[in-house]
Amino acid sequence: MNLSEQNYWTQRYKEERTGWDIGYASTPIKTYIDQLQDKTIKILIPGAGNAYEAEYLFNIGFKNVFVMDISEIPLEDFKKRNPDFPKEELLHEDFFNHNETYDLIMEQTFFCSFVPTDKNRNAYVKQMHQLLKANGKLVGLWFDFPLTGDMEKRPFGGDKQLYLKYLAPHFTTKVFDKSYNSIPERADKELFGVFIAK
Repeated sequence: MNLSEQNYWTQRYKEERTGWDIGYASTPIKTYIDQLQDKTIKILIPGAGNAYEAEYLFNIGFKNVFVMDISEIPLEDFKKRNPDFPKEELLHEDFFNHNETYDLIMEQTFFCSFVPTDKNRNAYVKQMHQLLKANGKLVGLWFDFPLTGDMEKRPFGGDKQLYLKYLAPHFTTKVFDKSYNSIPERADKELFGVFIAK
């Protein structure tokens, strides 16, 4: 476990500095979920925070949903909200130490939470690729606004070209465009992507 990252995010939750938390499943991801047919697929949501997308998935019949966060606080809050959710599918882990495989990984601006170095971003892409089964999908949202250099300004921004620089070597891009159905506060500030593991 990366203790500095664990302490950083735990402190953010303790101080309720969670401006990314909208309190419900984001519309673009919910819209994607609603067109999924196979409810047996194995899904991971890393850096899930309060994991409203996992809650939504579970409530409509997906039973193979794994929620991961480096801080215990959001996982404990999730348990309180969802007492019937399988405890073994709540993972208090460092994403980079995980070694299961999945059909689908849902990205809720998780990429944008890391300090934006080539080392971190390449590690993210490599690990995402390793965690996906052959032809598995990485699906979700990436912030589309200028990158800030302020370490307290997480989540960090980026743009389509920058993200593809890292993703393209390991993933085939099926969709990667401005999100047309973002919540009003994030209109024109999100990219929605569907990527297939090569």
